[in-house]
Amino acid sequence: MDTISEIRLRAGHLDVSEMQDFINQYQSDERAGVKKIVESVRKKISQYEAEVLRVKKMREYENRFPECRYICGIDEVGRGPFAGPVVAGAVILPKDCDILYINDSKKLSASKREELYNVIMERAIAVGLGVVSPQVIDEINILQATYKAMRAAINNLSIKPDILLNDAVTIPDVDIRQIPIIKGDAKSCSIAAASIIAKVTRDRMMVDYDTVYPGYGFAENKGYGSEKHRIALKELGPTPIHRMTFIKNHI
Repeated sequence: MDTISEIRLRAGHLDVSEMQDFINQYQSDERAGVKKIVESVRKKISQYEAEVLRVKKMREYENRFPECRYICGIDEVGRGPFAGPVVAGAVILPKDCDILYINDSKKLSASKREELYNVIMERAIAVGLGVVSPQVIDEINILQATYKAMRAAINNLSIKPDILLNDAVTIPDVDIRQIPIIKGDAKSCSIAAASIIAKVTRDRMMVDYDTVYPGYGFAENKGYGSEKHRIALKELGPTPIHRMTFIKNHI
């Protein structure tokens, strides 16, 4: 008879496809420890099934346009920071693409975003990025800079989309049909994918900037106005990646 430790170790390495067989094998075991392990595996199956349904629901908007071959999600990150660029992502996923745990990038841990970034880059039909510098943000304002980044992301796709699913906005000067979706990064898998690509790209840039401009905490705060960042601004002054229109009251 397997020991409880052996059963627990096996349970911790189960693939989803193996879980029901595991339950069938041990559900009649009367040991309290085994019953607890079996119940935990049942819970994992329920969580997995719930996640499958959630991701399926996130294809609701994509499924509304069966006539469109290439459906592109658009999102941006970095509107609010004191420093660094605004970055937009554009992602075209295959029509039958279901990526578990995909979600609004703000709802994911950094490690999960990195993991999903790799999956999206591997499975996407096309990915485009648009990056607009702090200097341009100061020149044309953050809203126009955001639109500029989104247009660049679309233009950097290797395939022209048939339709754009945007997170909340309608992008000016774009000749492709657009569907703005409020809180779209939590409702559309394509927009969620774009939000993850943009977020991971920008976060990596800010980590690199932290080595170039130490003292502001860019690796941790990603350019947002944390207490450490505000103190550094007063003590060290601005860097070339600061948005002067954002920090004028803090220097």
